[in-house]
Amino acid sequence: MSAASGHHERWLRRFEPAPEGAARLLALPHAGGSAPYFLPLARALTPELDVVCAQYPGRQDRYREKPLDTIEALADGLFEALASEPAGPLVLFGHSMGAVLAYELGLRIERQGGADLLGVIASGRRAPTRHRAEEAVHLRDDDGIIAEIRALNGTDPGVLNDDELLRMALPALRADYRAVETYRHRPEERLRAPVSVLTGESDPHVTQEEARAWQELTDGAFRYQSFPGGHFYLGTQQAAVTEAIRQSVAAFRSAAASVKP
Repeated sequence: MSAASGHHERWLRRFEPAPEGAARLLALPHAGGSAPYFLPLARALTPELDVVCAQYPGRQDRYREKPLDTIEALADGLFEALASEPAGPLVLFGHSMGAVLAYELGLRIERQGGADLLGVIASGRRAPTRHRAEEAVHLRDDDGIIAEIRALNGTDPGVLNDDELLRMALPALRADYRAVETYRHRPEERLRAPVSVLTGESDPHVTQEEARAWQELTDGAFRYQSFPGGHFYLGTQQAAVTEAIRQSVAAFRSAAASVKP
């Protein structure tokens, strides 16, 4: 196995086969999340889309690797992994921290090529231009980080109730929170691709104004939709979210077709 193919296989996971030539959806997990979180989404969207799920360092089968604690380093790793993928249409879908990562990865793709970026779907995250100075979860002690993930109600209860597993996950959790909480948007940068934003109506981490501020970060079309639920509304609104993703991808494709000569 070459170094390039090994890097690719560590970062990108497919749970369902898709036909050759299908547009790809790269799903980017939340802080502390892992690729299998998107298994239900992969099953729902395949085979119409080729769903690829990101696996960050420092968790599950990559737990021996040092977690990366900046959005830029995570985006660099994913961009390198995508270089081993076939060129073709790509949609980035990120939840929470993954939404910020999708934005940063999208900028790299548009600057450096390697894929045809159709659009970005940002879920459960305020625009990178909207910073909340009071949030510093990565500076809390271990119990403080655990309290945060318990409050968000998005972690497998089997992990939350297993102290050994929970303590093993803490380095990756802290690194992820540090990455997203210390990330700062560069004012001169924005996407050319269209952006869709999805949020939970009772999510304490993003207001409607903060969600709609994503419109400032694209030269393309903008769509916004909210759903009943909190930060992890995806779990209770799976069918509606799946349909929203389908609609966004269709709109992205239509927009791309309209600008081709």
